[in-house]
Amino acid sequence: MASSFFSIPDVYFGEEAIHTLRRLNHKKVGIVTDNFMATSGKTRYLINEMPQAAVSIFSDVKPDPSVEVLQAGAAQFKTFRPEVIIALGGGSSLDAAKGIKVTLEEFFPGHAIELIAIPTTSGSGSEVTAYAIISDPQNGRKYPLIADELVPDCAILDPHLVLSVPLQVAVDTGMDVLTHAIEALVSTDANDFSDALAEKAIALTWRSLPEVFRDEKNLQARSHMHNASCMAGMAFNSAGLGLVHGMAHAIGGMLHIPHGKINAMLLPLVIEHNAERSPRAATRYLTCAAIMGIRAATPQQTLDALVSGIRDLNRRFAIPATLKELGTDMAHFTSLRASLTAAALADGCTATNPYEPVPADVDGLLTRIAG
Repeated sequence: MASSFFSIPDVYFGEEAIHTLRRLNHKKVGIVTDNFMATSGKTRYLINEMPQAAVSIFSDVKPDPSVEVLQAGAAQFKTFRPEVIIALGGGSSLDAAKGIKVTLEEFFPGHAIELIAIPTTSGSGSEVTAYAIISDPQNGRKYPLIADELVPDCAILDPHLVLSVPLQVAVDTGMDVLTHAIEALVSTDANDFSDALAEKAIALTWRSLPEVFRDEKNLQARSHMHNASCMAGMAFNSAGLGLVHGMAHAIGGMLHIPHGKINAMLLPLVIEHNAERSPRAATRYLTCAAIMGIRAATPQQTLDALVSGIRDLNRRFAIPATLKELGTDMAHFTSLRASLTAAALADGCTATNPYEPVPADVDGLLTRIAG
């Protein structure tokens, strides 16, 4: 069976990467972002690089963008007809921009729009993936959309844009990077190319995220995390993810928990669970441990040390171990258990988990994450 690895987007990184926008002078540029980015000077930071461009800013993106947000953005841009859309912000802004872009292209057949993604958090990897997470607030669900048309044409990784990210957000999203990389490495669709990127992303994150936690203004550590996020995104775009993300989309969507945080909480539990049921997954997790410099006398002790190491990191970052510790309404959680199980099993990310889970597996993990 043939496998493939994409060669887009073009990725520009480093302290002067933002100068890439100078080629957009004299073009019609739509910027998709949130209100904070628009009012804090971040959009002006972009516009200063292309002073002769015609610019329209849609700044109504909210966390976990819904179909209504996509429709509102497309409605604003229909008369403007941008040649380029710049997505500026965290995963929500990037995902919204992807949806707005394809909505406009459906409305204007033959009018291809260039999509440039400029992430301001180091976490989602959305700047290099064919994924977008769109929410359905009425039903408390998050749906991963997967289509080649959603891959941006260009990604700009500017470490200056992440320096203002609050520390708790930085560590939550950083743990999302680690989860992306580990799940890509153990995925059933892992390949030599995705492995190379996942392994480097694990190494960079394990070393650099604690450095960001110690000094959130450490530009070099922030830059390494920004690059790791992009690499992990490329890895899972090729290899897929697993049960951590399948469950995180369900739990995060229904209980309104930040995506990176619930991933971090689930990661050690799912590593234990997968390793017990899949010898191949156990071997791959041992590779993760080796990359992190975790070694013990036996393979099982090494796996135990890997899980303990991730739990210790979560504890250091003030990420709770259980939903009870997080302050979740446990009666509400109990009422949702059947829906959570069904949503996790139906999630597209669960399809490439190292082994195929059944309802009892997910229910057991829900018991453990509940606390």
